[in-house]
Amino acid sequence: MTEDISALPADATADATEYATDPGPRSLAELEARLARDFDLLALPPADWVPARDGVLDVAIVGAGMAGLTAAFALRKVGISNIRLFDRAPAGREGPWATYARMETLRSPKTLTGPALGFANLTFRAWYEARFGLADWEALHRIPRLQWLDYLNWYRRVTNPPVRNDTALTAISGDADGVTLDLDGPEGRQQVRARRVILANGRDGLGGPFIPAFWKAVDKRFWSHAHEAIDFAALKGRTVAVLGAGAGAVDNAAEALEHGAAKVYMLIRRPDLPRINKGLGAGHPGMVLGFHTLSDERRWAYNQYIAETGVPAPHNSMLRCSRHPNFALLTRCPIEAAEPDGDRLVLHTGRGVVAVDHVILATGFAVDWAQRPELAEIARHTLLWRDRYVLAGRDESDFALHPYLGADFEFLERTPGEAPWLNRIHAFNYAAVLSHGKVTGDIPGISAGAERLADSITSALFTEDYDHHWQRLIGFETPELLGDEWTEAEGFR
Repeated sequence: MTEDISALPADATADATEYATDPGPRSLAELEARLARDFDLLALPPADWVPARDGVLDVAIVGAGMAGLTAAFALRKVGISNIRLFDRAPAGREGPWATYARMETLRSPKTLTGPALGFANLTFRAWYEARFGLADWEALHRIPRLQWLDYLNWYRRVTNPPVRNDTALTAISGDADGVTLDLDGPEGRQQVRARRVILANGRDGLGGPFIPAFWKAVDKRFWSHAHEAIDFAALKGRTVAVLGAGAGAVDNAAEALEHGAAKVYMLIRRPDLPRINKGLGAGHPGMVLGFHTLSDERRWAYNQYIAETGVPAPHNSMLRCSRHPNFALLTRCPIEAAEPDGDRLVLHTGRGVVAVDHVILATGFAVDWAQRPELAEIARHTLLWRDRYVLAGRDESDFALHPYLGADFEFLERTPGEAPWLNRIHAFNYAAVLSHGKVTGDIPGISAGAERLADSITSALFTEDYDHHWQRLIGFETPELLGDEWTEAEGFR
């Protein structure tokens, strides 16, 4: 039902009209003033209530990209501020946006609120309108990739988390009282103790690029993985084959074409390109908030179905390739053999033989513990999905190697008692998708995931410090009444 503002009192009508015509902040300074006002009205951040422990962080976050920043702000919203984020990238280049991500624009609709955690003035839209104006916002179709990075850098500045950049995790271990991080950064090697650790280290957080065994035997000078740094300028005038059917394949093919490749083949094993994004059809609060409560069978089946049906490349990304006459897409075209022929690689495929100068593997990522030696102690002890449940006939699936996480994103011990510190580490990265759905890295669900994570860590810290809080309660003696506010009667009259 639409409210008729003509029936409101005159002053209320004026207020409603003013609200409806509010053009929004005209600069980032104005937007930041409104955001500061929001925080002030909500009394945020609250005072830190967690008792300090000398030389120990309450929470250490590995990764300062979107997931790490959102988790950090969610923690500060509930009064946990003794935190620190560590990221191996230089400041301002965290995440994939300026490295291996090569799309022109994000897939996500521009209206998604992403990491804003319920603050309208912290959304991408608020930032964009403050910078470029409402007319530009209305004309915008999709978010340009590097503008999203600009927004995240602004998000970091206004939420102001303590980040230590150029710092890599080299090992992790622990005991019943906490976790120890071995780090290598500008100040050299050091150890940091934390009561809780969040691994917000992205799409490859528990592994790295998926490279089919077949390609590991091919001379590396002939191929690159889409996750790597690729010298596209060197592909000018060359023939390139891109293997894959998803967005990454299309983006890398487009980069090669735009850098002057003479011919780009996109080779796909499937009989057709995926056309329907099934995950988009399940994008609602029920899935975001309730997925982790489903049975093992249902969680696996959901992820398996999405993987098998495939996620199509965005419409505009596909057009970015097909506008080039020297682009060719071949379906039903598996690679059966590859052999060097001088400076070229001859590919024997299901559709014939072709000689190329370079191959780009857009084969995605895998949970592959061997690619993450710094997580060896977690790998040695953690419960995997294959230890708890595997969908019939899927024993060789990559999903079998995903960690079987608890309700709070925490790692669980494969053998109880061997690593009592393991549940102090929370996987807030892609590897959580099988246990928790897409709430740890995808823009639509990142706020819900971060808030649930922060709530669980809040509960854990409170429970561990119960004796402190009990004594604080007993010792609290600030009176609200001083005794001079009344006179006691002498008796009944």
